[in-house]
Amino acid sequence: MTFATNPDRSPATSARIARRLVAPVILSAAIGSLVLAVPPLRGVAGEIAHLHPGWVLAAIAFEIGSCLGFVVIFRLFFDEVPAGAARELALTEQGSGALLPGGGVGALAIGGWLLRRAGMSTSSIIDRSSALFFLTSAVNVAALLGGGALLIVREPVGGYDLLRAGIPIFGGLAAAAAVLAIPTVLRRSPHRRWPSWLVDLASGIVRARRSLLAPSGRLLGAAGYLGFDIAALGATFAATGHPLPLAPLVLGYLIGYLANLIPVPGGFGVLEGGLAGTLIAYGAPGTQAAAAVIVYHAIAFWIPSLGGLAGYALVRRRLGDSDAGAQRPAPSKRSVASSGTPPKYASSTCPKIGLAESA
Repeated sequence: MTFATNPDRSPATSARIARRLVAPVILSAAIGSLVLAVPPLRGVAGEIAHLHPGWVLAAIAFEIGSCLGFVVIFRLFFDEVPAGAARELALTEQGSGALLPGGGVGALAIGGWLLRRAGMSTSSIIDRSSALFFLTSAVNVAALLGGGALLIVREPVGGYDLLRAGIPIFGGLAAAAAVLAIPTVLRRSPHRRWPSWLVDLASGIVRARRSLLAPSGRLLGAAGYLGFDIAALGATFAATGHPLPLAPLVLGYLIGYLANLIPVPGGFGVLEGGLAGTLIAYGAPGTQAAAAVIVYHAIAFWIPSLGGLAGYALVRRRLGDSDAGAQRPAPSKRSVASSGTPPKYASSTCPKIGLAESA
């Protein structure tokens, strides 16, 4: 595989990115037109028009905090990538998750492609990326269990609340058990020829589990990544004048986000429906829920997307610089010796990014 950057293909790449952005813009305009055109939804437009600006600014600040949290936890698993490159790759993955259908899966694919171009082995990419994915997913499961328990405590005699809390708790525990069982199954059948990607995936699960057993300050990034995003949604609810209690907010957020699995660019339309519908089921007023979710999704889409575009541009420039350096003729031993300057070595894990950092 060649990693050289072809300058002639830059316009094509820019065109692809532009097309990715056009679809969400059109879908955003369609949602706005629908809200204004359909009489029952005009109340939602009125709610949006009267949102408290201070809470909207708080939601933007929380979303920026969520993006920074992801950068922190990304660097925990890609610690051998130079700091600047790791930040740019993390921002690119977040932008990809916002822009591409499938959310996190698309983000991992883009991040893996860039890391592979930078020289990291496929096995290491799958191992570390899956560890990052499973650790952030573990935080989601923990929040789901906590939200369910809090809802039961808040209404201990309410059978309906017990049902709404019990199903998420059971689902979270079942998902966690299934994931944790994968390394055990592979370990107990060592003679079976498992696919290499499944072995790397299991290695990532083990790496994520070990990261929890060896606490690091960077683990706070995973909590911030989820917590600040939920706080952004809570802030848009507060902007409507109807703040939502913590348990319904957390459960509605985590369950509603499952709608993002439907492959629609940016999740426009499906995420609003999933979040608003779930939050209403947990007691949020309908008009306010729709208004809060629409504003939240606009913030949660554009901030990571713009940061991702900036990160992608910086990563491409970094890879382009390293490719140019790699194509220069290597200095002879005599010239190196005469200059008195020792040669610079690239990172063994991600050589091209390492070279760009040291250049």
